[in-house]
Amino acid sequence: MRIETYFRVLNDLIAARPFVHFSNLTFEKRSSHIGFIKGEVRFSDGSILHMREYVDTEGDVERLMYVYHYQDGNGNLVFRYDNSGHHRGLSTYPHHKHVGNRGEVQPAQPASLGKILQEIGKRLSANLL
Repeated sequence: MRIETYFRVLNDLIAARPFVHFSNLTFEKRSSHIGFIKGEVRFSDGSILHMREYVDTEGDVERLMYVYHYQDGNGNLVFRYDNSGHHRGLSTYPHHKHVGNRGEVQPAQPASLGKILQEIGKRLSANLL
């Protein structure tokens, strides 16, 4: 897949979510298959997702680097998924999830914007009940 196609896929993922209030992403094309994405997505409850991806789309999409940092409307960490290599003891190394303000670290499968938006959508729906 060409990187421009991947950029459109991300924009479409965000646009399809009714709970997204605003998004501001920047897309940097590094080559025909490599790109860097950075930005934020704000949600209807005031929470915000800060995200970064460095991605290679030749063949399967490979997120060489990613961070999805989600915080509530007061700036408190809800969760952060990333693949930085500082938790070698985890079974899913380098993929992991930080939870809550204390930053408890948990094993996690590789993350993607689609999976993150699903998790946030479930959280927002649960808060409406």
